[in-house]
Amino acid sequence: MVRIIDRRFDSKNKSAVNRQRFMRRFKGQIREAVADAIAGRSIKDLDNGESVSIPSKDLSEPQFHHGRGGIWETVFTGNDQFSSGDQINRPQGGGGGGSGKGKASKDGEGEDDFVFNLSREEFLDVFFDDLALPNLVKTQLARIQEYKSQRAGFTNDGTPANINVVRSLRGALGRRLALSSPYQGRVRELQKQIEELLETSPEDDPEIIRLKSEIGILRAKIEAIPFIDSFDLRYNNRIKIPKPTTQAVMFCIMDVSGSMDEGKKATAKRFFMLLYLFLTRTYEHIEVVFIRHHTVAKEVNEEDFFHSRESGGTVVSSAIELMKEILHQRYLNGAWNVYGAQASDGDNWENDSPHCRELLSTAILPFLQYFAYIEITPGEPQNLWREYEKLVGAHANFAMQHIEGLPDIYPVFRELFKKKLA
Repeated sequence: MVRIIDRRFDSKNKSAVNRQRFMRRFKGQIREAVADAIAGRSIKDLDNGESVSIPSKDLSEPQFHHGRGGIWETVFTGNDQFSSGDQINRPQGGGGGGSGKGKASKDGEGEDDFVFNLSREEFLDVFFDDLALPNLVKTQLARIQEYKSQRAGFTNDGTPANINVVRSLRGALGRRLALSSPYQGRVRELQKQIEELLETSPEDDPEIIRLKSEIGILRAKIEAIPFIDSFDLRYNNRIKIPKPTTQAVMFCIMDVSGSMDEGKKATAKRFFMLLYLFLTRTYEHIEVVFIRHHTVAKEVNEEDFFHSRESGGTVVSSAIELMKEILHQRYLNGAWNVYGAQASDGDNWENDSPHCRELLSTAILPFLQYFAYIEITPGEPQNLWREYEKLVGAHANFAMQHIEGLPDIYPVFRELFKKKLA
């Protein structure tokens, strides 16, 4: 009978395991292909996968060979063409039959590059692989409590799946030794008496027969001791302890004023769509607060944030004030990692931009893990950018980037949320 044990991860889905092994091996080529692909696609195109081309020469695997080793005496054949010091001409026309890595023959036949199709899930895994929210720390959940299982010795009660065989057999062995010890001692005494009697009496002596009969009774009592009993069983005891969980909230602030034309709004929406996709895919406990503003700021749902056509003038401080209010009412209880992302064209009232900077500096940034500001404008930075520049040196948790058009979305996003070494 042949028994095959599959020790691969996820053995019930072997094709997925093979794909994962392949992706781990060629992660560099796949990541480069994904970086090239995302440069020319929109957010909606993320539902599609990507075809990754890998050169066939990179698919070859290294091989080990046994060396001859030791000391060898070899006699080589002589030649009648060359002498010491002769120069040998290079073979002409590539017909030398060398051992290069090329697969093409002199007839022009060979192998194309290997094409590997990434699914949507695999594409997103590779795209978000080296991204993370900065300064994320584990906090204790206020409403949802998570637990992790931890070993806590052994117990006498449990399910068969948790039985500890070694501990159970050890206890059973100790019990049998303790119960049989008096009988074993008596058996040794009787055997010693029999040996003394055999020196002076024959084997059919009545006393010897009686002693042997008693030994047989004692051995039967020893064998009657159960090999294992129910109270010998020991089970692995596991207890649940509270698990600190990463919980975060992201404030998404988008300028929808009249100075934000349709192109700028589309760019801002795509940035926030990418951010929302990244958050919901990467983190389990994430809340997103959507704030739209023109002269008045409103907290809206996801549908209104991305699809509402409401517009008006520009007062950026209204959104910062609303964020401050929501932040202090809901999330300053020590259980949340707080993040913020703001997108605007930077066009604001001259006397309002210093107020925005002051609000961020005093009432927002001290309580945030990270705040990212992107300014969407094809020309020179606006007054809001110049005010926010004053925060860069004073606050390590503040970052700002400039976006001129759609091609800048992905590089800026990766720059803002790239993983930082601890």
